[in-house]
Amino acid sequence: MLSGVKAGLVSADVLQREQQELRRHERSNKRLEEESRHTETVFRDKSGRRRDLAQEQLEQKQKAEAKSERDEQYAKWGKGLAQGRQQQQNVEDAIKEMQKPLARYIDDQDLDRMLREQEREGDPMADFIKKRKAKENKEKKEKPRYKGPAPPLNRFNIWPGHRWDGVDRSNGFEQQRFARIANKKAVQELAYKWSVEDM
Repeated sequence: MLSGVKAGLVSADVLQREQQELRRHERSNKRLEEESRHTETVFRDKSGRRRDLAQEQLEQKQKAEAKSERDEQYAKWGKGLAQGRQQQQNVEDAIKEMQKPLARYIDDQDLDRMLREQEREGDPMADFIKKRKAKENKEKKEKPRYKGPAPPLNRFNIWPGHRWDGVDRSNGFEQQRFARIANKKAVQELAYKWSVEDM
């Protein structure tokens, strides 16, 4: 039977023996049951080694923090660094303007500087100031450029260097290329005209 006793017609002696054996078996199991009741569960991996769950949770937490930090960095880069700086500058300017009094007087230096930096159409001094700024910028070193007659065309529209003497030393490939392109375009145009001629 399921309980472990014999089935069918059984004498009282056999029944008592079986019950004693079952009690003895339960007592031995009870000790094991009490011991195992207060023990912690042992988790093992596929190879049979013990797993340290606390250490694994700590590692997962560190990985999650690193991933969130990296995602935050990528999100910051995705928005654009220059745009972020510009937005921060706008916020700082707005805070600075909010701290100023509502009424501004003639001696307000920020207002004066802002009005001076504005360019107005029809301002007679604007041309003079532009020329002066252009002269200041010209004093900064600028790369020399070729000055002379227009150079022959090339595929990339690259201007010759400033030391070029104006002599075309090419092997004629550029001119041949431009001639082939023009010829191909002329043939296509002629073919199109011939195909629609009878219509």
